[in-house]
Amino acid sequence: MPLIDIPSELIDLRDSFRQFLDREVRPVEEPYRQDLLEGRFDWVKEERRKLRKRSAELGFWSLHMPEEIGGMGLSHLGQVLLFEEGTGHGLVLAHGESILPVVAGPTPVYVDCTEAQREKYLAPLMTADKTTCFALTEPEAGSDATRIRTRAEKAGDDWVLNGRKHFITAGDEADFALVFAVTDPEKRAKGGITAFLVDTDTPGFTVTRTQRTMSPLQNPVELTFEDVRVPGGNVLGEVGFGFYSAVKGINGARLQIAATALGIARDLLNRMIEHAGGRIAFGRPIGANQYVQGHIVDSYAELEQARLLVYRCADDIDRGADGRREAALAKLVATEMVGRVADRCIQVHGGQGFMTELGLEVWYREVRAMRLYEGTSEILRTNVAKTLGLPVD
Repeated sequence: MPLIDIPSELIDLRDSFRQFLDREVRPVEEPYRQDLLEGRFDWVKEERRKLRKRSAELGFWSLHMPEEIGGMGLSHLGQVLLFEEGTGHGLVLAHGESILPVVAGPTPVYVDCTEAQREKYLAPLMTADKTTCFALTEPEAGSDATRIRTRAEKAGDDWVLNGRKHFITAGDEADFALVFAVTDPEKRAKGGITAFLVDTDTPGFTVTRTQRTMSPLQNPVELTFEDVRVPGGNVLGEVGFGFYSAVKGINGARLQIAATALGIARDLLNRMIEHAGGRIAFGRPIGANQYVQGHIVDSYAELEQARLLVYRCADDIDRGADGRREAALAKLVATEMVGRVADRCIQVHGGQGFMTELGLEVWYREVRAMRLYEGTSEILRTNVAKTLGLPVD
């Protein structure tokens, strides 16, 4: 039973995307099956880079961008369908900036590019000839990004940047970075934060260290800026209003993460069902055990509920909702849900689920971070509370 009336063209697009996964992504990953079973992921980055280019050639990499700059203006609902499909098959190479971009490729923030910036930076992003990173978060500024300390000071026609960023996805492979810096300490988020396009080969730009996480698929980096000179023509948008650019794509990013959670949960649920039907204990399939049934049915119910919500929120934004409540609610519900499903999946598989060779525990670790980035669950609850008219300090 359809959750909402999904246009036939979006269903066709999803089918085409699934065929791309089966035809070109799965065969690339298959030779690395033993590496996956043994918990080795050092090969992922290079294969990811190749698949981005192929995705761009087929048009998937930039589908979400406006038509006037070379995209297809794919709706939020369409993006949700593709992100869910991409992560719904347990393929590592269909996840995390491999075939659909979140921050490493073209995003709505680049609509603010000048013509010269579009030619130098946006055009190669659209074709996956270049990769970028979104350098906002700092050690002293996470959820409250208005507290960033990286400074940019005017020097003739240029700007000179000094500061440090961390938890930067794709920062170690980016050709240029979108860096947010304070240009007016008094105004800060209200006209004092500016966005800069910074080539990563600029003197003073350094990838200081790789930050290891509990997930082998997510190893962001720390970036350091020491007297990094940036041309005035590399300011994105208006001087002082970079923070407004920073939040421009937040609704879409949160929906993409929510959809990713749906896909991972779908795959884990299918694996639970398959294992429960085939694993024999005490003379019968473990799926006959009511406790196991409970894990599976609870996961199924929560996934169905979350999918209905995420689809509806995406559709509401497409129909004109401002998206603040919808995107926050979608990410909150879906990412909390997938964490519970991943935990149950390990439990249903027992000791085997705890082993790397089954390929489940990596997703258990991967989904934990989803409740942190692009708005922690606590921040999202506060955002939703504001839209409900509740008093929030």
